[in-house]
Amino acid sequence: MGLSRDAALGHAAMLAFSALVAGSFSLGGLVANEVAPVALMAVRFALAAVVVAGLALATRSFRRADFAAPWRYLLAGGVFAVYFVLMFEGLKTAPPVSTSAVFTLTPIMTAGFGWIILRQVTTRRVMAALAVGALGALWVIFRGDPAALMRFDVGRGEAIYFVGSIAHAAYIPMIRRLNRGESGLAFTFGVLAAGTLVLCAAGAGEIAATPWRDLPSIVWIALAYLVIGSTAISFFLLNTASMRLPAAKVMAYSYLTPSWVIGWELALGHGAPQAIVLVGIAVTLGAVWMLLKD
Repeated sequence: MGLSRDAALGHAAMLAFSALVAGSFSLGGLVANEVAPVALMAVRFALAAVVVAGLALATRSFRRADFAAPWRYLLAGGVFAVYFVLMFEGLKTAPPVSTSAVFTLTPIMTAGFGWIILRQVTTRRVMAALAVGALGALWVIFRGDPAALMRFDVGRGEAIYFVGSIAHAAYIPMIRRLNRGESGLAFTFGVLAAGTLVLCAAGAGEIAATPWRDLPSIVWIALAYLVIGSTAISFFLLNTASMRLPAAKVMAYSYLTPSWVIGWELALGHGAPQAIVLVGIAVTLGAVWMLLKD
């Protein structure tokens, strides 16, 4: 039996979502050493908040009650900001493919935080698929070298981003716990606005010291992509898919990220990773198949 129209639309949305997320790794790798991550993320959060506010106003998604208990947005926005700052800090030294492989560890960590925060129980089949995906991610992170894995010889950039990924994994069940019935757009605006305040407070010195007028054009191109593609459009695609697919199937597309990043790297003329690394990519694709299978 073929897919229903709604399910097909959900899968198409997640394919596009995973490709857009992958782009932020490749473009982030190009600009990570051009500007302080906290300064770049402060501008990114501020502009994204403006975009989301415009969407919310256009769709009348704001209510007065949405802004009750603002501490919730500060907590969620702070955690989200930590993730993105550490992502770009990690990209200063880690290759985009390896960093994106670290990202594929997020689903299995999310399952753990889901139990801690929400007492959500994951099925054995989904946990098995997450474990397979994690093994593939570790293969890529350690460059297909079992000796490096045994020595736990992980790069500094990958280690920094792993800490950020822990924050991302905690954020996902956290927003469900903190949400009090706000629409997706209203809650996202609250998180982005609060995250902007946190980043401006924490990185005031870096923001002031950044020579904004002298930054290369690639920084502004990457920033535009992060605001429009990796925030506004990705948010719409994720919500479209979440309304049409089970959570496990939505989660599955995280494992496509390294494959998309390889495509981005080839398109940008950076070449492909070593063949041994592709074994780990193949394993993560196996995890996708396990999660998408009924």
